[in-house]
Amino acid sequence: MKFILNILLLCCLLQTSAQAPNGTMFSMPNVPVHDPVIIKQDSMYYVFCTGRGISMFSSKDKKNWIKEKPVFDSAATWAVNAVPGFKNHVWAPDISYYQGKYYLFYSVSTFGKNTSCIGLAVNKTLHTSNKDYRWEDKGKIICSAQGIDKWNAIDPNLVVDEKGNPWLSFGSFWEGIKLVPLQKDLSGPVASAPIYSIARRSRNADSGDTTSGGGAIEAPFIFKKDKYFYLFVSFDLCCKGLNSTYKMMVGRSEKITGPYLDKNNVPMTQSGGSLLLAGNETWSGVGHNAVCHFDGTDYLVFHAYDAADNGKSKLRIEQLGWDKAQWPFVIF
Repeated sequence: MKFILNILLLCCLLQTSAQAPNGTMFSMPNVPVHDPVIIKQDSMYYVFCTGRGISMFSSKDKKNWIKEKPVFDSAATWAVNAVPGFKNHVWAPDISYYQGKYYLFYSVSTFGKNTSCIGLAVNKTLHTSNKDYRWEDKGKIICSAQGIDKWNAIDPNLVVDEKGNPWLSFGSFWEGIKLVPLQKDLSGPVASAPIYSIARRSRNADSGDTTSGGGAIEAPFIFKKDKYFYLFVSFDLCCKGLNSTYKMMVGRSEKITGPYLDKNNVPMTQSGGSLLLAGNETWSGVGHNAVCHFDGTDYLVFHAYDAADNGKSKLRIEQLGWDKAQWPFVIF
């Protein structure tokens, strides 16, 4: 009887834990995420994704994940002032280890508008139990404004070229994916530097700069392998559950500024892109990916809409292979 009571008590405790906002344990593939990126510090893996204050998960094995406290407790004053309607629901973070610290770029925006900003937070460590764990918000890095810019300053991704120079790719809808060189301390774009266009899709002919105008492309991620820079993007529509049509496309270039070409040599600035992975009857849509290299293996990290669970968005981590022509493919 005592054994049975102990089991019942344990079950109650587990149920209570599962309802906690932080510290909840999730197992693959039931980790609730949008727009995930992943990084490894020591023996721990960390995923950052869209959520209130930026959601954060930790894992020792990439299979069992613990929900950590969000990066930000409340919305930064600069972000509220810069983007009307922003309420600390932060989109599409990007995490990198650079010059001895962890740099977290993030998106401040509201749905369907391009009055947006990319911000930056910095930390010495990602281990939440470390005494030095503290996010320092560096404020805005680059912004776009409705009626002025024909691009959208969200979905950032930091990439460092072969000479050690940092670049930031970003963009969603409008006139597509952009790339700018950053200052060495990542505090902003290089003064007077051009904004490169590296991928776009056709927009409605009568679209001004106050609407997205179709041309669904977003979520750039640049990954250097051997002699190529690979540009991964997402086509079509996210965030619609079972009706999501998200898919991942890729092109490559020997220069970080492009031109990025697909398998048929079509430039990604002319709606080019080769299909990497699309949704199916099991996962309605797949996209907003990152690519990482751990312990000799390349991985594709993305979110997918689970058709068996009413289209809820969940974390997927799959191994990435490369064919003889040096194009990526997903290993299942």
